[in-house]
Amino acid sequence: MPTLTRWMIRASLLWLAAGVLLQLGLSLRWPSPPWLSALSPFAIHIFTLGWLTQLIFGMVYWMFPKASLERPRGSPSLGWIAFVGLNAGLVLRGFGEAGLVPAPSGTWGWALPLAATLHWIAGMAFIANTWGRVRER
Repeated sequence: MPTLTRWMIRASLLWLAAGVLLQLGLSLRWPSPPWLSALSPFAIHIFTLGWLTQLIFGMVYWMFPKASLERPRGSPSLGWIAFVGLNAGLVLRGFGEAGLVPAPSGTWGWALPLAATLHWIAGMAFIANTWGRVRER
C-alpha cells in the first residue's frame, strides 16, 4: 500500500472519529458553549470530506489502473496536494465556523472562502492525477 494511501486512510478514520464525537456533543442537550452548536454544518463536512471523500481519494490512488510503469500512480506531488488541501481546508473551516459565532463580521470572515479554495484545489489535484488512469482495457 502506498504511503499516501496509508496517510489518507488513517486521516479519514481520524475524521470519522472526530465527526462521531462532534455529533455526540451536538446531540446531547447539555449546556455547551455557543461555538459548539455553530459546528453543526462542520460536522457534515467532517463526514463527507474528511471521512468519505478522503477514504475514496486514498483507495483510488492505490487501486486504480497504473498510469505508466515509471509513475504507476501518477504524480505523487498532486496526491499530496490533494491530501494537504483537503485536511487543511477542513481544519480551517472548523476554526472559521467556531470563530464566526462570537464575531460574525470579525476576524474569521476570511477562513471559509479560503477553506473552500483549499478544497477546490484538492479536488482539482485529485482529478488531474486520476483522469489519465480512467481508461478502457
